[in-house]
Amino acid sequence: MRKSDILALLLLLGGTAQAQNWPEIKSEARPGSRWWWMGSAVDKKNLSYNLNLYGTAGIGSLEITPIYGIKGNEQREIPFLSPQWMEMFKYTQTEAKKNGIEIDMNTGTGWPFGGPDITLNHAATRAIFEQYSVTGGKEIVQDISINNPKEKKQREIATLNRLMAYNTEGICLDLTAKVKSGKLKWNAPNGEWKLIALFIGKTFQKVKRAAPGGEGYVMDHMNPEAVKGYFTKFDQAFQQNKATYPRTFFNDSYEVYKADWTPHLLEEFERRRGYKLEEHFPEFLDTTRTEATRRIVSDYRETVSEMLIDNFTTQWTQWAHKHGSTTRNQAHGSPANLIDTYASVDIPECEGFGLTDFHIKGLRKDSLTRPNFSDISMLKYASSAAHIAGKPYTSSETFTWLTEHFRTSLSQCKPDMDLMFISGVNHMFFHGTPYSPQEAAWPGWLFYASINMSPTNSIWRDAPAFFEYITRCQSFLQMGQPDNDFLVYLPIYDLWNEIAGRLVSFDIHKMDRYAPKFIKTIQTIIAGGYDVDYISDAFIKTTRCTDRQLVTSGGTRYKALIVPAVRLMPAATLRKLTELARQGATIIFVEQYPEDVPGYHELNKNRKIFQYIVRQLPATDSFKHTQQFEFGKGLIIAGSDYQQALAQTGIPAEELKTQYGLQFIRRSNSEGHHYFVSCLQDKDIDGWVTLNVPETAAMFFNPMNGERGKAQSQTNNGKLQVRLQLKSGESLIIQTLNKPLDKETAWNYPEEQAYSLSLDHGWKLNFVESTPSITGQFNIDSPISWTELEQPEAKINMGTGCYSIEIELPTIEADDWILDLGDVRESARVRINGNGAGTVWAAPFRLKAGKWLKPGKNLIEVEVTNLPANRIADMDRKNIEWRIFKDINMAKLNYMKGDYKNWSTMPSGLNGNVRLIPVKYSKQ
Repeated sequence: MRKSDILALLLLLGGTAQAQNWPEIKSEARPGSRWWWMGSAVDKKNLSYNLNLYGTAGIGSLEITPIYGIKGNEQREIPFLSPQWMEMFKYTQTEAKKNGIEIDMNTGTGWPFGGPDITLNHAATRAIFEQYSVTGGKEIVQDISINNPKEKKQREIATLNRLMAYNTEGICLDLTAKVKSGKLKWNAPNGEWKLIALFIGKTFQKVKRAAPGGEGYVMDHMNPEAVKGYFTKFDQAFQQNKATYPRTFFNDSYEVYKADWTPHLLEEFERRRGYKLEEHFPEFLDTTRTEATRRIVSDYRETVSEMLIDNFTTQWTQWAHKHGSTTRNQAHGSPANLIDTYASVDIPECEGFGLTDFHIKGLRKDSLTRPNFSDISMLKYASSAAHIAGKPYTSSETFTWLTEHFRTSLSQCKPDMDLMFISGVNHMFFHGTPYSPQEAAWPGWLFYASINMSPTNSIWRDAPAFFEYITRCQSFLQMGQPDNDFLVYLPIYDLWNEIAGRLVSFDIHKMDRYAPKFIKTIQTIIAGGYDVDYISDAFIKTTRCTDRQLVTSGGTRYKALIVPAVRLMPAATLRKLTELARQGATIIFVEQYPEDVPGYHELNKNRKIFQYIVRQLPATDSFKHTQQFEFGKGLIIAGSDYQQALAQTGIPAEELKTQYGLQFIRRSNSEGHHYFVSCLQDKDIDGWVTLNVPETAAMFFNPMNGERGKAQSQTNNGKLQVRLQLKSGESLIIQTLNKPLDKETAWNYPEEQAYSLSLDHGWKLNFVESTPSITGQFNIDSPISWTELEQPEAKINMGTGCYSIEIELPTIEADDWILDLGDVRESARVRINGNGAGTVWAAPFRLKAGKWLKPGKNLIEVEVTNLPANRIADMDRKNIEWRIFKDINMAKLNYMKGDYKNWSTMPSGLNGNVRLIPVKYSKQ
């Protein structure tokens, strides 16, 4: 049994025997991080130092990605995969194990795959077309060369692959063999001829952000020989140095630019599509995009997709399995069907890009952010592939460019982390953590496009609380199986047909232009209270119907399949959908039945087959109103309104979304179901919610603090209802069970009393940590930003200030007290009467305090940690050189050059009203 299969089995069986308790924590449940090795200038002393800090804080996985180095540090750089590098790698594996950390590694340096061993012959390839016009009836002597002045570099290395001749009567001739030394000699028949030459050129792209020993050309990912040869250097390095292969090999987003060809593409095209592309170069290159052009280009795109999957991701994964490793891959950015590409590896990985504004109450906004591309419709490609293929993990490159450097707080991270969880992520990786030696001057070694989740960032002080939150969430999200309601057919042929140009790469920055209708479809369905996974034509072929449910090849069950306003669909796919319906499945067609087949080859024949199948579908005069038809043992539903059509399935929408606006994901386990729920909105929730599961009781789990308890529940019309309380920004895990929970402690539902104690006066402030140093105690009276102190260093420091106050607790009948810290910049550890009461790091900045309070006098201490922004801005104003990195060095947002000297001072510490709120707990 493969390692990946064993992992899947353990996840399905483990952790569910006592689902009313927190699941057992495994290393995979702890957060991971991309571990940037800058110049691979690592040493054993600092590896031990860093790994100890990471493990102590709660990091469970690290993925080594070597990149460019530090200026002037060349003597310490270690060439990638050299004996010295492998020695450091082996030492890392040993030290990581001591610290409870699993080690993964990039199958290369920087990105994409490539390096010094990639010759031009195996480098990323592009097509160059040249056209000529000649008059026949005589011998033609024609120079066949690249004439485009922009392609001078290609003239030296490009090779002629085809020379084709076409006349107005539809005759096509292959003249390739008649070209010698760049000259065509041809006795041309009468008439006017168009000649089209295809040259195989190169992109000349080099590995981006390469580390020493990793510099070189990017490989041709569609060339199986190039891919196979690329892995040889890894086998040699691991075998010669007697090293253990990593747990997982990683591949970053597919950023192979302009690579639209590979030497054997024409042969593969004919084998896969059934006709010769070179006989249709005029239509293929027609920029007016006739129907023939659209169909031929769609066939080309499908061929590129299949070749990338077969020759790269599948071969890579097979190679990793041979060595006992798994693969983790970002398919986005590739010119391939994202579902099938993601599904061809062990761990699909999505990417969050930019900051999402959910309008959460009390959450600080930052003006320095990038456009947000973290739409749930994009994030779901990876998890959909994992779910339908039965892969246990979905990973994420988390928090890429969330805000400008030095300005990202833990509180800003949480909502986008919750969005990842809701999208199906259950094995997240930060982007990322640069290795930085202990002796490096602050801010240490940095990567240009991340939030720097590392000990050199001040947010690290309270990050363990965030890591524990992630761990608790993922312990549940890795448990059991997916339980999304519907499958949605991915209209890949419509996309390939409609998008202009030749090569199309599905990167996250373009999907709003490439697939706006599909994005709107997914958003509409989710807004209606349902959850979905996408499915491709290939996975539809292997889907079966069991007990009126759709079961994919990965064993995941769904209640129906939605075909969203699709125009083009292969006849084989439509036939399979009708077969599934006849067997008992429910198939929903929205706005229309598919109208036509994709592709160019044998179009009339395929259309006849397609129309024969269409005629078997129930006749409907219009899709404007929703209709339901019995079809064999199953149902076909037709309509234009998604909510009406989905309601016809008999599957109720989740009130969590429709009535309360909450975001959620649901999974099943051996004892029931569990939900991750997040209040990503500007309102609080307190009400009875009906859950669409058959169980009769529920447990609540708070991933922020580890609390658990039996929820207030009742049965209404045969359905489970639970009372749910969530503040704006909060999240909760619900476990439903079909057994009595009488012995479980009841969940506490606080009812805030009308009276609260406003802690307006009597505050003092001193600094626990501060750079530059600030000593002494300040009688600030009210809780204000420490940047308002008449102390110059307070406006430019990075550190932790301790706000303290002594209060006289009034005699009030209360079951508990909530300490509301108001506006916290940016996270805080709370002590009450010397006892640690918890860490507050996300909105709402509140925690329970009653356990630690006593009658009479009480000392409350709040250690608030700010961001590094004020300190780094001061360093820039003083022209202190800290941007010491090669390559791109330290780019600002949108890859702009510049510094931070003009930043305004960011508030730090407590910023306003702090309250103690007495609460009563409602009884069950």
